[in-house]
Parts: sequence; C-alpha cells; structure tokens
Amino acid sequence: MKKPSILALSGSIRSKSTNNGILRYIKQHFNHHFDIELYEGIAALPHFNPDMDTDIPPKEVQLLRKKIAAADGVLICTPEYVFSIPGSLKNALEWNVSNTLFLDKPVALVIAAASGEKALESLQLIMKTLGAQIQKDAALLIQSPKGKLKGTEITDAKTCMNIQRLMEALGDSLVATNNE
Repeated sequence: MKKPSILALSGSIRSKSTNNGILRYIKQHFNHHFDIELYEGIAALPHFNPDMDTDIPPKEVQLLRKKIAAADGVLICTPEYVFSIPGSLKNALEWNVSNTLFLDKPVALVIAAASGEKALESLQLIMKTLGAQIQKDAALLIQSPKGKLKGTEITDAKTCMNIQRLMEALGDSLVATNNE
C-alpha cells in the first residue's frame, strides 16, 4: 500500500533553524507512515505579484504549486517573527490565493517560537482563507523550542507526544479525505 505523501514547508530559510530541525525529526520518525518531502525552494520564490500570477507564473511558483497539488497533505512548521509568520512563508502562501490547491487539503501546523500564539492565529486564518482542512489536533504550538531540540532529536517527552498526536490527526484527516 502506498504511503500518503506530505509536503513539508518551513517558514524559516535558515538551514540549521529549529523549525527545519523539527521537520527533519518528523520526517525521520514518521517515515514508516508517510512519504515526507522537505520543500527547500521557499527562499527562491519571487515576491508575490498579482501581475505575475498569470497562466504561466514564474518557474519556482510552478514547481511549488506542482508539489502542493501532488501531495496528499501539507505540514507547515514556522517560527514567529514580529507576532506573525515570516514573510518568506507568507509569500509562498500568497502565490496560492488565485488557485484551489489547498481547498480541502489536509494540513497540519506547527509554530515553534518563544511565544507563538499570534503566528498560530495568523497562520490558521491564512490557511482557512485558502480552504485548507485542519483538524482540531493538527495545530501545535511549541513554545521555547530551542531547549527541546538537540540537532534533529526532540529531547522533551511532552513535545514528542504532542508531535505524535499532530501526525495522527494529519493521518486521520488523510484517511478521511481519501475515503470521500
């Protein structure tokens, strides 16, 4: 049986960021359930411009859209910058306002930040606007994440359990979507 495919988007463009570490942890620990692809093209996306959002958008945008369309679900992990999500992630999501790629697509959200409440609120609103399907347990706030991660290992048992719950919720959402 084919494993569900997950496209993982990081809101951080730093290669050694905590958010990228969390996504690598998830990929490593949940690879027996999901085929997880870490999208690494977010920094290469041009600034969103509706004038460029034509039948043939920039190549980087075409590739992102192709990956979103091909994925069974999407996992977003991001820090909080100035009480919101980073501009690079918002830019990537804005390139999808003119299409329905996220409509009813199962999505899970992780905010890993010192505080994070405003970023989570902002990201939930954006994803709701794009029509994404986010189950109750498919949104996770990891506060003060640097002390809970060593390399690509989560060292905090509660955080590990919360990530397990998040991935189960995403998996349940994927099953429900495939059965419709």
